[in-house]
Amino acid sequence: MEQIRSVAELLEEKFVQYNRPSFIKADPISVPHRYSLKEDREISGFLAATIAWGQRKSIVQSAMKLMVLMDDAPYDFVMNFSESDLKRFDGFVHRTFNYTDISVFLYALKNIYQVHGRMEKVFADGIKMGGMDHAIAHFRDVFFEVPHASRTRKHVSNPLSGSCAKRINMYLRWLVRNDGRGVDFGIWKSIRPDQLICPLDVHSGRVARRLGLLKRKQDDWKAAIELTENLRLLDPSDPVKYDFALFGLGVFEKF
Repeated sequence: MEQIRSVAELLEEKFVQYNRPSFIKADPISVPHRYSLKEDREISGFLAATIAWGQRKSIVQSAMKLMVLMDDAPYDFVMNFSESDLKRFDGFVHRTFNYTDISVFLYALKNIYQVHGRMEKVFADGIKMGGMDHAIAHFRDVFFEVPHASRTRKHVSNPLSGSCAKRINMYLRWLVRNDGRGVDFGIWKSIRPDQLICPLDVHSGRVARRLGLLKRKQDDWKAAIELTENLRLLDPSDPVKYDFALFGLGVFEKF
């Protein structure tokens, strides 16, 4: 019991330390923070989260380049671009995400807004099928309704195949959580914070295992669920808030 109390106190302390506006500038969430329109935040956030692997500085630079190529108006661009407009993305690369992928993503996003109403609705419809794993898988199915290269499918994770879906869970944290601290947006109201799954990567996984919050060795969906369930013991209504603590301990403090 004493160990659980000390872990809870540490995570709460680090949550407060890292969940503040000063955290935003160097983080991919800085990209959607540039906008006030809900749809601009959704699209820019999704693209920034999609390419969020590697150094954070490089991620933000690449995401900002995408915003410039979209005339710094991502929703308007998605809804109105023509095939000829895609030429401007020729040569864009971030790690393995390239021109082929961004082209598919733009058509997929247009299809979601034109046919399915909005991003939030797709996830909310999916979560009714059996939890966040089904929500993400449903979103992925809808996303790839448009013609696409098979190589692009790897950029949208599928938890039903075992992926921890770290980047999508991070994106969902941004859009769903709202604690008034100025980092996460909380603009999606049809999904509750307690339904979220904690983003899991090599850093947060290492910290979670050291703190006794995670025993599973693989960083997969089962591990993300295990971690979230243990965090739920500390805060049943908002377990994913501790992502700030795990990330900060792992990346900034090398815990």
